[in-house]
Amino acid sequence: MTTALHRLSRVRWYLVIGVVLLVAINGFPFYWMALTSVKPGTELFSYPPTFFTTAPDLSGFQRLFETTNFLTYARNSLIIASGATVLSVVVSALAAYGLTRFPFPGSRAFSTAILYAYTFAPIVIVVPLYGMFREAGLINSHLGMILAYASFGVPFSLWLLQPFFRAIPAELEEAAFVDGANRVKSAWYVVFPQALPGLIAVSVFTFLLAWEDYLFARVLITQDDLKTLPIALHDLYNASLQDWPLLMAAAVLINLPVLIAFLFVQKYLVAGWGAGAIK
Repeated sequence: MTTALHRLSRVRWYLVIGVVLLVAINGFPFYWMALTSVKPGTELFSYPPTFFTTAPDLSGFQRLFETTNFLTYARNSLIIASGATVLSVVVSALAAYGLTRFPFPGSRAFSTAILYAYTFAPIVIVVPLYGMFREAGLINSHLGMILAYASFGVPFSLWLLQPFFRAIPAELEEAAFVDGANRVKSAWYVVFPQALPGLIAVSVFTFLLAWEDYLFARVLITQDDLKTLPIALHDLYNASLQDWPLLMAAAVLINLPVLIAFLFVQKYLVAGWGAGAIK
């Protein structure tokens, strides 16, 4: 009996420690970032550090908007991330539908080969990609950035979407054909709605890939008015003489859309990644 109680006590302690670690790893960095963005200067480097503030100061956000082009950088990131998401989802959805509904000899090998393209590290292809884009006049352009991110978003999205389309019974489309629908209408009104969790999952993945990327934006963008938020944050760090409230204010605003996106589409992401794992 004593041994059982001792084991139960240990299990409870492990659960408590696990919960604490989970909160610390996932939530505490964002909390500390947000707290630093509103701390007055007298509390920034106080020792011992303060985990709360009774006099929040929003001057860091004010300086961010008044002394930098943060809104311009945010607009660039939104345009590029949205464009890459739309392009990746459209191409990968059509490709996944075609590969699952019209299989051909070697189609599985073809799908696997496309997925292997995603395994290449970005640093491996950024230099040849820069040369191609320079010849095509796509350096310092939103279109060039959209194509660069889509080149990584499409292979993974295609791999993730195929199980969804494969799990949709062909009888549903056949019933639509009987009702007079053609291939396009049956796909639009029958197949794609059934694959909505997967479409949302790949949309969020591609959007976050483009929203948070640093490497491609640093190499392919040199004009200040075309920079994205990760590049802007790095430049602010080098130019602001460690204005930590301003830097943390920028970091909070950059990460806030990511947090909101995960909160709203979490169930779709679980369904999407789960289907990919089953495959």
